[in-house]
Amino acid sequence: MPMKKAIHLTGKDLAGMVQLRPQDIGKYVIMPGTPDRLTALVKKITNPMKNFSFMEHTMYTGDYNGVRLTAMNGGMFSANTAITTEIVCSIQADNIIRLGSCGALREDIKVGDLILATASMRGDGVTPYYVDSNFVTEPDPQLTAAIEKAAKKLGATVHTGKVWSTDALLRETKELVEEKAAAGAIAVDMVSSALLTIAQINKVKAASLLAVSDNVMTGEMGFTNPAYYISETTMINVALEAITILEGK
Repeated sequence: MPMKKAIHLTGKDLAGMVQLRPQDIGKYVIMPGTPDRLTALVKKITNPMKNFSFMEHTMYTGDYNGVRLTAMNGGMFSANTAITTEIVCSIQADNIIRLGSCGALREDIKVGDLILATASMRGDGVTPYYVDSNFVTEPDPQLTAAIEKAAKKLGATVHTGKVWSTDALLRETKELVEEKAAAGAIAVDMVSSALLTIAQINKVKAASLLAVSDNVMTGEMGFTNPAYYISETTMINVALEAITILEGK
């Protein structure tokens, strides 16, 4: 028996399920990966109203410095981030800023530094369903430039470069890591490629800002390092400052 529709579910279908409309969200959508990071972000928003809560994802919309802003924990992995990004794109979001974590692929990058993606090396299992191997995944240059400017203004240490995304956290082998580093990747995460690719093909401006949680090259693990947790707060402040810069406030 053939399928009755061309595709089983779309982002628009899911937005309808949670009763989310284009007028419900702000000009900027900030998408941290974890619920804890979302909570910290929402505390900085004036009059946040919950749009919906679906599975482990929750969305709020409020104001920051006179700008309407939406916050949503987008997901920690490419598969669930693809779903949330599809939802946001389907309701005509203007700008998406990803706030995640990553492992550094250069010895000089420290735990607690920030990484701003200038391109994505796709090693995830989601994006091959969207684009072919020749597609170049890139963030929006204006949004990315504003984030870099904001980071420097706030005194944060930020590194710009390619980010390699993988689904196989426990298969970051020496050979594979060195191959990706030699190809220009300065960090590895599990989300940027999916979010940026889906936003790009939907013509939605998007950028990815990441806090360094560990250094893959040196073996340093930073999840017990206070510098990493401080950088999560710094990352939120940088995203908000970037919005202020873009709005000329």
